[in-house]
Amino acid sequence: MSQQDARQHARSGGMAWALVITSVAGFMAALDNLVVTTALPSIREDLGGALHDLEWTVSAYTLTFAVLLMFGAALGDRFGRRRLFLVGLTVFTGASAAAAMAPGIDSLIAARAVQGVGAAIMMPLTLTLLTAAVPAERRGMAYGIWGAVNGLAVASGPLVGGSLTEHVSWQWIFWLNVPLGLALLPLARLRLAESHGTGAPLDIPGTLLASGGLFGIVYGLVRGPVDGWTGAVVLTALFVGAALLAGFVLHGTRARNPMLPMRLFRSRAFAGVNAASLLMFLGMFGSIFLLSQYMQGVLGYSPTEAGLRMLPWTGMPMLVAPIAGLLSDRVGGRPVVAAGLFLQAAGLAHLAYVVTADASYAAQLPGLIVSGIGMALYFAPASALVMSSVTAKEQGIASGANNALREVGGALGIAVMSSIFAAQGGYESAQSFVDGLRPAVAVGAGVVALAGVAALLIPARRATPAGPPGAGGTTASGTPTATEYATTG
Repeated sequence: MSQQDARQHARSGGMAWALVITSVAGFMAALDNLVVTTALPSIREDLGGALHDLEWTVSAYTLTFAVLLMFGAALGDRFGRRRLFLVGLTVFTGASAAAAMAPGIDSLIAARAVQGVGAAIMMPLTLTLLTAAVPAERRGMAYGIWGAVNGLAVASGPLVGGSLTEHVSWQWIFWLNVPLGLALLPLARLRLAESHGTGAPLDIPGTLLASGGLFGIVYGLVRGPVDGWTGAVVLTALFVGAALLAGFVLHGTRARNPMLPMRLFRSRAFAGVNAASLLMFLGMFGSIFLLSQYMQGVLGYSPTEAGLRMLPWTGMPMLVAPIAGLLSDRVGGRPVVAAGLFLQAAGLAHLAYVVTADASYAAQLPGLIVSGIGMALYFAPASALVMSSVTAKEQGIASGANNALREVGGALGIAVMSSIFAAQGGYESAQSFVDGLRPAVAVGAGVVALAGVAALLIPARRATPAGPPGAGGTTASGTPTATEYATTG
């Protein structure tokens, strides 16, 4: 074997290991977003708690995940992406064990919050480490595989959670992460190459403003149905949260090295894909949170049966995301993402229309399938659009921002749609649950349709003169580069 062939072989091996390690780590973080949903009735029976406590078992994770994602990406850029990836993975694995051993609902919520901290450090670095290891002309396929594995986590979350809860115990939805984390730690240390970003100073004020603002908004939305929307605590949380978020935006326009530079949103590509991501996750997470409980509490399915029946929706990304990645390489990400979002909105609208206290699974199936195809068309192209809408030095910031907005959307979706559910219905009877579920899912459908409109704001890919891969225009795989989007946005 020649030296050139040896170098190529080593590089291919590095790419393969990077893809495996980052995909499995992303799988773990994404799995824990939804793995709890089908276990909620069992957790409620075992540990107690009202609707708002169940919300926090999900939102404690998504909220800390969301508010610290950009900070985690910045830590990796400054101190080494591989080094911080290992730190995040260690924290996530340890907190998973703590959640499994939680003696009460409050300690479970606390462990979930720490899990979110670990995921916030680990998750954005998976995409930047993968991007650094894969040449530009092969990133479309790599993002497609990465998206498919994350789609598998979404698909298997309700099913894994339901199966483990029914056949073992709900604690095993958290124990599952421990052997995976322990296996990944030495592999990441030995097989991932270290890389750094801009090395800019950490933005502590920005982190505090974003964290406080998002916590205030979500806390107010969660407590609103319990304490009343005109209660002093609820109004204070909402107003203070909104004020802190406004301060975060102002800080991002004026600070020298902000965590999230607001100038990035001048790009239609960056602004459009991030708005679409936030709205899509808002509609999707809120719907899954309620529909998984509907299948068990109203229709009488076991946790495993509920997870299996959600597979036509949640499992579709596993099948379609790689195809969506290749399709976006050919025609551009905008039409694929927009079509996916409109399909998911149509599927949710169908579910809102057909759910009743005794709805058959056959009546729900078309909505589940259409929603699943729509979700699948969104995942991989959205990742490629995010990473190609900024310069290479800002990819860590872009990845953190997009993942943060997705998680913010998830936390807000659960809070908003649970509030609609509580205002219109409740757990008193099957009909009461349906009375709350239908308007909540209908709102979810409308929000995802707005996400499709936001995706249409992304500039269309335009033809550019042929040139070397990555030298402006498009890469060899057809993925638009930051230069192209900067000139069209």
